[in-house]
Amino acid sequence: MEYKNNKNRIDGLIRFAIAITALNIIGQLFLGFEHSFLHLIVAWLSAYVLEMTMETVSSKFENRKPLFSGSLRNLIIFLLPGHIASTAICMLVFTNTDLRYIVFGVAVTILSKYIFKVRINGNMRHFLNPSNTGISSLFLLFPGQVGSIPPYQYTENLWGYGDILLCLFFIALGSYINLKYTKRMPVVLAWIAGFILQTVIRTSLADTATVSSLLIMTGPAFLLFSFYMVEDPGTTPYKVKHQIIFGLTVALIYGLLMYIHIPFNMFFALVATCCLRGIILFIKSLNDKRNTVLLTSGTL
Repeated sequence: MEYKNNKNRIDGLIRFAIAITALNIIGQLFLGFEHSFLHLIVAWLSAYVLEMTMETVSSKFENRKPLFSGSLRNLIIFLLPGHIASTAICMLVFTNTDLRYIVFGVAVTILSKYIFKVRINGNMRHFLNPSNTGISSLFLLFPGQVGSIPPYQYTENLWGYGDILLCLFFIALGSYINLKYTKRMPVVLAWIAGFILQTVIRTSLADTATVSSLLIMTGPAFLLFSFYMVEDPGTTPYKVKHQIIFGLTVALIYGLLMYIHIPFNMFFALVATCCLRGIILFIKSLNDKRNTVLLTSGTL
């Protein structure tokens, strides 16, 4: 199961949604975020419409009520994941003034949840990290039109110790959410430890500066990826040992991509890791189904 307590999931989603929305508002007003409020509005509306459309279609095929029906509370909770994912795309992808790429990234994000699914503990669940999949699709398909956010975006208008305090805030809030609500802190720590290890090995083999390569860890983009994206509870394992393997795998693939000079390697490494996990879960579901058939037939 992905959550022992559904209340933890909802509480975590609410706090995460509030935090990422507040960060974008503050970012627009004070920090120097490059995307506009129009980018956010377009991203949110695209996510809401697609989420509700796909859920309506899915519920008709499965002969059930849509998850957002029944009350305004159900609707809000249902839209929270799409809200968070679409906001993340605006924060981490630079599309200049072209809003079409925002819509495309959000569309891939939402559709991936309904298309790329595998059976986990008897239930069909998506295995690709939604926002990361949308971001990776933009980098892969439109490398000349979109790019990663400028490194100065989060701290352009800060001075003194402001940039340090902002990074500490990202770490503190992310740690709190992952420890108390998502229970995915092992993924974060394994990814960070693996990142350090692969950096030391990679720079030693390539005879490049290790310290300079590690400095990326002090930037807001790395911290946001580490504490708010790589540990997505819907697409990472629940057991601690499996979380550690997942985080280390992302770091390993990142190191390999970095070694062969593939750009946007963090996002591609996470996509690859999610795909590997999806393949493993698919094979496991086939074996479980085969064993069930054999057991039912009396062969086992």
